[in-house]
Amino acid sequence: MFDVEVIRKDFPILSRHVHGVPLVYLDSANTSQKPQAVLDTLNDYYVNHNANVARAVHTLGSEATLLFEQARDKVAAFINAPRREEVVFTKNSSEALNLVAYSLSNASTTPGAERFRVGPGDNIVVTEMEHHSNLVPWQLLAQRTGAEFRYIPIDEQGRLVDSAIDERVDEHTKVLAFVHQSNALGTVNDVARLVGRAKAVGALTVIDASQSAPHRPLDVQALGADFVAFTGHKLYGPTGVGVLWGRYELLAAMPPFLGGGEMIETVDMSGTTFAAPPHRFEAGTPMIAEAIGLGAAIDYLTAIGMDNVQAHEAELTTYALQELMKVPDLKIIGPESPLDRGATISFTIKGIHPHDVSQLLDEFGIAVRAGHHCARPVCVRYGIAATTRASFGIYTTTAEIDALVAGVIKVQEMFG
Repeated sequence: MFDVEVIRKDFPILSRHVHGVPLVYLDSANTSQKPQAVLDTLNDYYVNHNANVARAVHTLGSEATLLFEQARDKVAAFINAPRREEVVFTKNSSEALNLVAYSLSNASTTPGAERFRVGPGDNIVVTEMEHHSNLVPWQLLAQRTGAEFRYIPIDEQGRLVDSAIDERVDEHTKVLAFVHQSNALGTVNDVARLVGRAKAVGALTVIDASQSAPHRPLDVQALGADFVAFTGHKLYGPTGVGVLWGRYELLAAMPPFLGGGEMIETVDMSGTTFAAPPHRFEAGTPMIAEAIGLGAAIDYLTAIGMDNVQAHEAELTTYALQELMKVPDLKIIGPESPLDRGATISFTIKGIHPHDVSQLLDEFGIAVRAGHHCARPVCVRYGIAATTRASFGIYTTTAEIDALVAGVIKVQEMFG
């Protein structure tokens, strides 16, 4: 049974007061808070097991390596990966997505990597709702290779224009990269539609699942994409760790992104051969404690059940949309229906800048984010400078949503 009040007790920071009032944390899309189980795991690693991995044969080194690789197993099970070797640890989603983009550009000079080569006459497609992490790397790849950069536009309700999918993704498309759930709009995209179109033309598919992994079951086999990226700090884990999942046959054929220790097979002064995945893409000392902490976060979520998490947040989203839409002069930026929508709601208030809204809400102990949320093209699309964004997590309650609505009304009253 999902009991949000019991869950809240697992998060020490939620007992804080801000400006003399209880904290109402509605910024989980930015970063989630951490349960005590994750904090204890990090402390235990540093107190009892701290050593480098895959290098030492002494007891601490063996223990650290075991814990690190057990974390890989936990991630693989969490996302239903066919093989543990398909899980690559990175420092965040941005690095995971850049890893794919730079590997593709490195393919231009790597023998045997012809299938990954991108050049003039090819195109790379993203969507207009992308976080900059899944937009800028592909722009840079297009600039490095001479490929055309394209995007699928969004409509007034914050959903992809369906007819544009077939227009923009064609027989010259090498990569289709898209967000599973938008961090700025809350939109949950039709993965089957997008992946199906990409497969029909032989394009690689890359999914940014940063905003979906913490909120709904994530099954990479069901998604059908070639690569999926997400980050730990939004998944109730530590900062500094992310994941790239990729099909093994692709990872095994891709050139490396970074060179250094542990990503090699053999090295001599005439050349280097590279390790098999995932280590080929994990150069240098990895984020050991952070990966182990992510494993603890996955244990925590698995015990709760991701189906239960999704159901809880669906109820919150429905309630929040209903209550916010009652506020005069408040406009939702993104889908107004809870269908195919995540627990992130962006809005504007007539005559009040989003930064003022956010700053004043903080005076009431309510933490929300204001800005373009690293998805500036969304704001450009709707002709606005920024939005205020409230985003929910497993610890969010309807009472906190009521506090948000009451706070917004107070802000409006302060501005007359």
